[in-house]
Amino acid sequence: MSAIRLDSTSELLLKANDIRVDIINMLLPAKSGHSAGPLGMADIFTALYFHTAVHDPKKPQWDGRDRIVLSNGHIAPVLYATLGEAGYFDKKLFNSLRKFGSPLQGHPHKGALAGIETSSGPLGQGLSQACGMALAARMDKKKHVVWCLTSDGEHEEGQTWEAVLLAAKYKLGNLVAIMDRNFIQIDGPTETIMPLESMAAKYRAFNWEVVEIDGNDMLEVVKALDAARTRAASGKVQPPLMIIAKTVPGKGVSFMENAYEWHGKPPNAEEAAKALAELRAARAKIKA
Repeated sequence: MSAIRLDSTSELLLKANDIRVDIINMLLPAKSGHSAGPLGMADIFTALYFHTAVHDPKKPQWDGRDRIVLSNGHIAPVLYATLGEAGYFDKKLFNSLRKFGSPLQGHPHKGALAGIETSSGPLGQGLSQACGMALAARMDKKKHVVWCLTSDGEHEEGQTWEAVLLAAKYKLGNLVAIMDRNFIQIDGPTETIMPLESMAAKYRAFNWEVVEIDGNDMLEVVKALDAARTRAASGKVQPPLMIIAKTVPGKGVSFMENAYEWHGKPPNAEEAAKALAELRAARAKIKA
């Protein structure tokens, strides 16, 4: 099990706030990187790593662990912040984000840090990797769950849909995908660049089970993830599950929220100070 498990909503909200603070503090010295997606997914990552998923930071290669695959590797700051907060590595490394020789590269690299299951960067490949892991787990009669965190924008990649077809064909019920449906990509709104709706209808047409949630409502997130894990760990041969999490890109920082311009832009010193002030105020409100 996870070395740190938080059960109260307030504890989880405080941890998500900590992760958002870590993200801003990482991006500032890096002077490059992605802001909006990592901030928007902080609640999902918090619930997954600190409540639902089975893992042990002290035994990162434990065979019984859930496999957590990050497909949209550009939101690496939220993965690094979460792994650091969970105890996978020393948080002093946060200041080295995107620096030459640092294990905290712009996209996660398997083997560079404990807790990273796959290398990611080229979009659309993570779901295929997760399918392979889920199929292998079934063949080996393993009970762990395979989670795949994916973006809405990478559904413009054809390989994603090949993986969707394969997972449905083999009824990979031990696979849970979580889509960050934030409606933005680097060039603008997804529905302007390449309309994707209705994502739920598309997945259902491809014979997946689908759950839609507010990805920034901690109670809703925890409920959905817990139910998904119970289902996936049942051992039943059943359709894979897609959780479509509608998130606010830049969540927690008012001037970043819902602005696609922050997809791939870090804050400067003044912007970081403003963002951290808002997050400190949010923390005080949670604790009140």
